[in-house]
Order: sequence, then structure tokens, then C-alpha cells
Amino acid sequence: MQKLDVITVGGLLDRVASEHPDNEALVYTDRELRYTYREFNEYCRQVAKGLMALGIQKGEHIAIWATNVPEWVTLQFATGKMGAVLVTVNTNYKTFELEYLLKQSDSTTLVLINGTKTSNYLDMVYELCPELKNCQPGQLTSERLPLLKNLIYIGEDTPAGMYNFKQLLEMANQITDEELDQRQASLDPHDCINMQYTSGTTGFPKGVMLTHYNIINNAHSIADCMNFTHKDRLCIPVPFFHCFGCVLGTMTCVVSGATMVPLETFNPVRVLETIEKERCTAVHGVPTMFIMELEEMDKNSYDTSSLRTGIMAGSPCPIEVMKSVVNRMGAREITITYGQTEASPAITMTRTTDPIELRVATVGRVIPNVEAKIVDPETGEDCPPGVQGEICAKGYNVMKGYYKMPEATAQAIDKDGWLHTGDLGVMDENGYFKITGRLKDMIIRGGENIYPREIEEFLYTHPLIKDVQVIGVPSLKYGEEVLAYIQLRPGARLTKEEVQAYCVNKIAKYKIPSYVLFVDSYPTTASGKIQKYKLRQQAIEELGLESLTKIETA
Repeated sequence: MQKLDVITVGGLLDRVASEHPDNEALVYTDRELRYTYREFNEYCRQVAKGLMALGIQKGEHIAIWATNVPEWVTLQFATGKMGAVLVTVNTNYKTFELEYLLKQSDSTTLVLINGTKTSNYLDMVYELCPELKNCQPGQLTSERLPLLKNLIYIGEDTPAGMYNFKQLLEMANQITDEELDQRQASLDPHDCINMQYTSGTTGFPKGVMLTHYNIINNAHSIADCMNFTHKDRLCIPVPFFHCFGCVLGTMTCVVSGATMVPLETFNPVRVLETIEKERCTAVHGVPTMFIMELEEMDKNSYDTSSLRTGIMAGSPCPIEVMKSVVNRMGAREITITYGQTEASPAITMTRTTDPIELRVATVGRVIPNVEAKIVDPETGEDCPPGVQGEICAKGYNVMKGYYKMPEATAQAIDKDGWLHTGDLGVMDENGYFKITGRLKDMIIRGGENIYPREIEEFLYTHPLIKDVQVIGVPSLKYGEEVLAYIQLRPGARLTKEEVQAYCVNKIAKYKIPSYVLFVDSYPTTASGKIQKYKLRQQAIEELGLESLTKIETA
């Protein structure tokens, strides 16, 4: 079993830069940006000194609201050197969510871009802090956000009341190398260094406190499971604000001395072009991303022969999609990772040496130095192999807790240190896990427990179905009925009756969808996770079932 690495994020980058100084650390093909590890480490040091010159202390909270721009990954490692906690902001947030996050996280600094195609970040910030327009940079006194002082803008024209990110490099001259080294040496690997907000599908989002120790060791395990070395080059189209981007992506590269090749935003054509141009050996993505890449490969020719591995995660991975990624994209050692932000994030993972059957049908075994078990959600007793229950995890990867939410923390982590994931799964006698659903997602139809994942996997085998999401909708007779939202392959035609006929005698009658709706897309979070609760709301409106939601049950 691997030995745990007791080091800070800043110390890790120093170490890797001395071991692989001339290896490429960070490459952006859209702007011809290339840093070796020596150059990247030096640049992160400059930014860290700039942040210190602003007066930012160890443990202070810096929020970043940006797509996968180079400054994002620089800030991740610069804060890791000078000890500020990086608070990641979902790129889809609107004013209300931004205000909540900045207040709840006690952030004193916000680093931001001008926005995305669908959101103008500057307009939202000025709406929250109209005082910005008439204040000097660093001098903000905001009525709604009293702790917020510094706004740092990534881009060309610097808006009123803000610093420009480039000014950090100028301010760096006010701090000596010795002062930065002293600050870095004062950091404890068990300090919180990263705070990520859970998507908040129930209640308000919670700030997950992750330490240097949490994320560095999780990245080591992930790298080991993928056989990652300094020779690998990882295409990262998943967002940095999510653990998938900044732990399974950037941190996993850095612990290995591998090359980070991020995309500012996901685009299937750009992903395939980047893999071809940079000879990437690995690519990450959620299933919907891989589905879009495979569709693009149907239309145009791309050389993905350099691909070896990568991670498909973020939501249940359809077996047929997984096989296509192996056979058509050439990622013969593609892996699946299961976990959640509260676990830094990986809990289980398939290995590159696992036979294809296990790599497409399970989420692997526990990663080194982590324990996982299946418990009965009612009794809390351990379940034997093959019996479904809630997945619980324990080890170095479990978060420090939710920021300023002791009760929510106590609900998630029991007195013995086990993290209760809220996910349902089964474990076989060899320790391989399968995810069967969420405790909340389970459909109960006439007393029968139905797990959407099982029906989804079956419907994926239909040659005309591209993607499917199964949910429960209210029913007067049965309590709930099964509904399948289906995306068809280009040019395909299919009726509800044909879908139901395909299921007859292949899955239990009570599992056959009573409703079938055809859609072009699903509502997703910015990290690509499909929001099933929104699909349920959509279906209830579309089918006119609102009155049934008001029926009280015991």
C-alpha cells in the first residue's frame, strides 16, 4: 500500500519542479501558452507573492469565478504556497447564488473573468456591490458583502474598483522570496486549502473543506490507478471548479509530473483536436461529453491513437458508451472513478489492469488507504456481498467538514469517522462496487423498489437510443410510476410503444416505463451532471400531474 504524502500543495509543486524541471507542466493550445514545471513553479511563486502584497493572510478565503483559464490553475497552486483557501465558484451561478456563497464562505477576495456566453459576471458583481464603481481597488466597503475587499479581474480592460490579475505580478516585487518561503513553511498539510460548494440539490449549498493532505493523496491514488507518469499528457475539458477538474485533473498531473492540457470550456471538436495536436495520452469527461465526442467522430476523422487512459465519472457511466471509448477512441485503459466532493473526491476506482468487463460494469475497488462498506440504510448494519445498501467511506480522503455547518457535518460523518454518501450500491465478493442509485432517486412503485440505473442500462442496449434518464413521477394508484426520458441517435425514430415492446420479457413488468418522453437535451449542472430533480419537475408539468404531488403520504 502506498505511503501517504505529508506535504503542502506548494511543497509538492517545488518537489515536482526539481524532479522534472523541463517537462511541460501546462499547455493551452488556443493561446500557445506553454510552461515547463520550472517556469510554472516560478510563475505560481510570483502570484503567491502578489497575493501576500495585497495583505492576504494564511487561512483567508479567496473565491475564483472563472472558466478553465490559465489563471485558475495558477491560483490553485499559488494559494497552495501562501496559504489562502481557494473557494471555487460554479460558473453557472447567478447573483443570488454568488451572494450566498461569498457571504457563507467569508471570502475577502474574488477573482473573476467577465463572464460566459450565458452570464455577465461583471453586471452581477456591480449589482451586488454598487459601491465598487466609486472605490479604489482593495478599498471596497460593501453593504451586502461586508467582508469582501479585493476584486481581481482576469482580462484586458480593468473594470472600476478592481485590480487586474497582471498587477499581482508587479506587486510581487514588494515581497521577498524569503518571506514567501517562510509563509509556505508555516503551512500545515492538514490545513484546509480548498473549499468547494456542493451543488445543493437539497437545501443550501455547503462548503466542503478539503486539506492539502486530502487532495494530494487522493491525486496520488488516482495517478496510481491510471499508471500515470511524467510522460502522460492529460486533456482536461471538465471544469476546474469541480473536484473532477482540480483534483482528478490538475492535481493528478502535478503529483505525477505529467502535462496538463486544459480546455477553457468543453467543446467536443476542440477536445478531439487537442488530443490529436498534443498527442494526449489521457482524457477526462462525464458520460455526456464522451457521447458528444463519439458523435463528432462519426462525422469527421480525428487521430486519437495517442490515447491510453483517462477517467469517465461524474454520473453513472453507460456500459455501451464505455465500450465505444475503448474501441473507437482507443482509450483501452480508460477508468471509472466513483466518489463525491466530501471524499476529495475518489472512493473507488477501476484499475487499468482490470478486465474490460469489470471496467465497464463496476466502479472498481476502494483506492489505497481508504475503506468502504455497504450498510443497511434502516439499521446501519453492514450488508453482505451482493446486497444493496448505502455506500460509506472512511480514510484520509474524508473532508474536514462543512464550513460553519457542524450539524450538517455530523449528519454526513458519523461518530466513527464514516462518511455516509447517500448513494446506493452493492459490493461483490471481490470488493468491486456497483452504483445502483441515490437513496433519494429510488422509485417505489406499489411497494416494489425500483432503481433507475438498472432500467437505464437496459435501455442503452437499444440501437436507436443515444442516452436515457429514468425517474419516478407521482401516481394515484401506485404511488410512483416509471418515466424514461430518451435521447435518440441522429435520424432515428422511435415511439413510446416500441420502447415498451422492447422491454417486454426482458425486464420485470413493473420496471417497464409507463411514460416515455423524447428530448434533445437534459438539464445539467456546469460540471455535466444531469439534474434528475429538474427532469422530475419538468415531467410533472408536461404530464399534468401537479395535483398528485399534493397528496399527503405517511
